[in-house]
Amino acid sequence: MVWCDFQLKRMGYFIITVAGLLIAQCTTTPSKPAPNIVFILADDLGWNDVGFHGSSQIPTPNLDALAYSGVILNRYYVTPICTPSRSALMTGKYPIHTGMQHAVLYGMEPRGLPLTEKLLPQYLKELGYKNHIYGKWHLGSYTRKHTPLERGFDSHVGFWTGHHHMFDHTAVETNAWGLDMRRGFDVAYDLHGYYTTHVIRDESVAAIRAHNTSQPMFLYVSHAATHSANPYDFLPAPDETVERLAGISNYSRRKFAAMLTELDQSIGAIIVALSERGMLDNSIIVFSTDNGGPAEGFNNNAASNWPLRGTKNTLWEGGVRGAGCIWSPLIEEKRRVSHQIMHISDWLPTLLDAAGYDMNMLPSNLDGISVWPQLRNGDVTRRHEILHNIDDIWGSAALTVDDWKVVKGTNYEGKWDAWYGPAGDHDTKSYNLSSIFGCPTGKALSKLKMLPPEEEIIKLRREATVQCANGTRNKCNPLESPCLFDLFNDPCEFENLADQYPDILEVLLKKLSDYNATAVPPGNLPLDSRGDPRFWGYTWHNFGDELAMFEVEHMTESVGE
Repeated sequence: MVWCDFQLKRMGYFIITVAGLLIAQCTTTPSKPAPNIVFILADDLGWNDVGFHGSSQIPTPNLDALAYSGVILNRYYVTPICTPSRSALMTGKYPIHTGMQHAVLYGMEPRGLPLTEKLLPQYLKELGYKNHIYGKWHLGSYTRKHTPLERGFDSHVGFWTGHHHMFDHTAVETNAWGLDMRRGFDVAYDLHGYYTTHVIRDESVAAIRAHNTSQPMFLYVSHAATHSANPYDFLPAPDETVERLAGISNYSRRKFAAMLTELDQSIGAIIVALSERGMLDNSIIVFSTDNGGPAEGFNNNAASNWPLRGTKNTLWEGGVRGAGCIWSPLIEEKRRVSHQIMHISDWLPTLLDAAGYDMNMLPSNLDGISVWPQLRNGDVTRRHEILHNIDDIWGSAALTVDDWKVVKGTNYEGKWDAWYGPAGDHDTKSYNLSSIFGCPTGKALSKLKMLPPEEEIIKLRREATVQCANGTRNKCNPLESPCLFDLFNDPCEFENLADQYPDILEVLLKKLSDYNATAVPPGNLPLDSRGDPRFWGYTWHNFGDELAMFEVEHMTESVGE
C-alpha cells in the first residue's frame, strides 16, 4: 500500500512536471502572429508633392506623420510608368523578365501580366492571409484569369484599366470610351458619382472593421489619384477641396493638390480604423508612388519632382526615384531617413520575409531581394545595383550601381529631359507642423508614443530634402552618347561625367548589355477592336472570355444586313 502510494505520487509529480514544462515553453516561446500588411500605392505622385520631402505647397499631414514615425526611403526606386511598376511589385521581377518593360497595358489589348507568374497575394495566401485590393489593377483584364480575384485576392472594388474619371468612372482610352468600376466581377453601376478616392477609403475601412483579427490581412490600397482622367476633366476633385486650396494660383496645380489632399485624408481614415481594431501594433504599412510625377502638363497633369530631373516615363531621377516610406512597430531603427538602396521589386521578398515565409522556397529567378532585416535595423542593404529599365522599342535604358548611374538613350526624343517645377515653398516657417500632430494619423501614432517631437520632425524633413549644388548644367544628349552621373554628389543629374570616367562608363554599359541578354521580348500586342466597350454595354470588359459569342452575334448582324 505504501509502495502504491509512492508510485501514484511519483506519477503525479511527473505529470505536473511535464505540464509545467509545456506551459513554460508556451509562455516563453509564443508563436508570433504574422503582421498585417497595408500597401498604399499612389498613382503618378511626384517626389516634391509630399511635405516630408521639403515642399510646403500641398498639405499631406497624415502621410507626413506616418513617414516621420517610420522610415523615409530616400534612395527608393520605382519604374518610370504604371504597368511595369505594378508588375515588379506583384512578381518581384524586373519588367524585362516578364515582358512588361514597354509602355502600359490597354483595355483592348489581348494580354495581361503572364499567368505563369506567381503574385504576392498568392504567396501570402499560403500563409493564411486574407487579401483585398481596392482601386486600380492595370495588370490585365483580357480574361477573368488576368483579373485580381483570379490572382490571389479575395475581394476587389475598383477598376481594371490604367485610369478613369473619379466621379463618373468612365475611361477614355485609344478613342474608345466605357465604364470601368467593378465590385468583384460585377460592374458597379451603383457607385456612379461616388468619388473614387472615397470609394477606396470606405472599402478599405470596411474591410478592416469586418476583419477576423485571428487571421493576418493584406490590404492593397491602389489609388487612382493623382493620375489624370479624361479630356473633359483631367484633374477631377471635390469642389470644396479645391476651394480650400485657393492659395495655389495655378489652377491645374490646385486641382492636383485637391486630389492629393483627398488621398492624404483617406490614409488618416485607414490608420484610425486599424487603431480602433487594435491592429496597428502588429502592422506593416508601406506608402509608395508607382512612378515619378507627370510635371508641367505631361499627360495633362501638374505633379512636381523638383529638383530632380525629368518626369514620368523618363529614366532620369524624376521619373524613377519614388516618394516612399515604411512604418511599423516591428522596425527597431525608426524615425529616420534611409539612404539604403531599394527597388520596388524588393517588396515581394521583403514583405514575405516579414510575414514568416520560408525564403528558401522563393524562386531563384527573382530580381527583388529581401531588405526586411536592414529596414528593421538600419544596416546597409545587399542591393548595390538597380536596373531602371531597358526598352529596345523606344531605345532607352538606365542602370545605377552604387552611386553611379548610366543613361543610354531617352524617350520622347529628349523633349522631357529637363528640370520642372513648381519648386514649392521649402521654408520651415511655412510648414504647418501643428497639422502633423492634429491630423488623425498623428493622433493615432501619438497614442503609440511613436510620433517624434517638432525639432526631430524638422531635422528629418531637412535630411529628406534633396539639395543640389548651384553650378553649370553640363548638358548631355543620351541620344548621341551615354551619360554618366555621380548620384551621391549630383542627385539632380547636372554634370555628365562620361568623359572623365570612361572606365566606369564601360563597366556600367557592359552590365546593361548583360541584363539585356536576359530580357524576354516585350509582350505588347496590337489592340483588338472586339474589346471596344461599345460591344460590351459600354463597359471595359474581359472580352477574351466571350469572343466566340461575339463572333456569332456579329456574324448574325452581318447576315441580316
